[in-house]
Amino acid sequence: MKRLIKNAFYLGALATMFCSAKMENMIKTRQQLNYCHTQVKKTLDEIRFTGKLPRSINANKTKWSLIEVYDWTSGFWPGILWYDYENTKDSMIRENAVHYTESLLPLLDQRYRGDHDLGFQLNCSFGNAYRITHDEKYKDIMLKGAEKLAGFYNKKVGTILSWPHMVQQMHWPHNTIMDNMMNLELLFWASKNGGNKKYYDIAVSHATVTKNNQFRPDGSCYHVAVYDTITGEFIKGVTNQGYSDNSMWARGQAWAIYGYTMVYRETRDKTFLRFVEKVTGVYLKNLPEDFVPYWDFNDPAIPNAPRDASSAAIVASALLELSQLEDSKSKKAYYLDAANRMLASLSSKNYIGGPEKPAFLLHATGNYPSKYEVDASINYADYYYIEALTRKSRLERN
Repeated sequence: MKRLIKNAFYLGALATMFCSAKMENMIKTRQQLNYCHTQVKKTLDEIRFTGKLPRSINANKTKWSLIEVYDWTSGFWPGILWYDYENTKDSMIRENAVHYTESLLPLLDQRYRGDHDLGFQLNCSFGNAYRITHDEKYKDIMLKGAEKLAGFYNKKVGTILSWPHMVQQMHWPHNTIMDNMMNLELLFWASKNGGNKKYYDIAVSHATVTKNNQFRPDGSCYHVAVYDTITGEFIKGVTNQGYSDNSMWARGQAWAIYGYTMVYRETRDKTFLRFVEKVTGVYLKNLPEDFVPYWDFNDPAIPNAPRDASSAAIVASALLELSQLEDSKSKKAYYLDAANRMLASLSSKNYIGGPEKPAFLLHATGNYPSKYEVDASINYADYYYIEALTRKSRLERN
């Protein structure tokens, strides 16, 4: 009897410790979401009446550089507002989310050709709007956007054309950038919500061809794959934003981790699960101690090279989802721990925008070779940060 009482006391103490730790984590997550809410309101005050959207803040600036709706990052600000509304239920935030989302309607104008970024632009804005409000008008817009995006699919190659302007500018007959993996989610969604079933096949084809051609044996990726439009064959892998054609550009690898996690979620094909494990493995094992990568893993200037907080935010969000999809308990724990470490660093004083700037995060790198948005605050870093915190909050509640 004494042993039973002792064991019961021991188990009770463990349960109390577990609940306390869980509550502490929930409080920390809520604090960071509250911080995001504060920063969102600062941004709204700054950009009100401009008719434009925030994109980035350079290291030596304190105010946002603003963009028109046609910029490839235009969907991130409305998406941030929808996540903020989801977490706060603040009616003022919802009004602004609707306003800035619907400001992107010109993207569906047939006079605007667009490119692969329609997925980023529409899924982050109208996609979150429909997910939260269930308003059918947002569904219709998403379906029209998917049809337009599918128009860039090349049957011979098996992927979606990324940059139409690069066909002439760089003499790339058909180019597919790793970023394009993110845009497949719009096609998967449309195929399940009243759109053409061929969208699913296009998305799977794109993911498969990219998997087979745009990665090196160790799981690192090329930023750009160039294909022959006549034979459909892979010509070469190059970079546009990385250090070199053979380096591992941090955000490109982040797009791959997030993209293939999403593809596995949509297809449940274990081939994609095993592949994203490999792609994730090479990223995680080469991270610095604080789990926030340098802009390119192979920059010889490391440790004096710029960091990229956007990559850390993208991967943190992806790994929170991957940890729930995994069929291996050890990998579940490994990915969840890595995501939490990334968010802990991003939420520290080293990376938080704080009172000086209205952005969530500092130290993101947009395009280092072209020398713009280096060591900056960038809207997509903020978007995936609040998405990751929202996903973490859901996991903690459940």
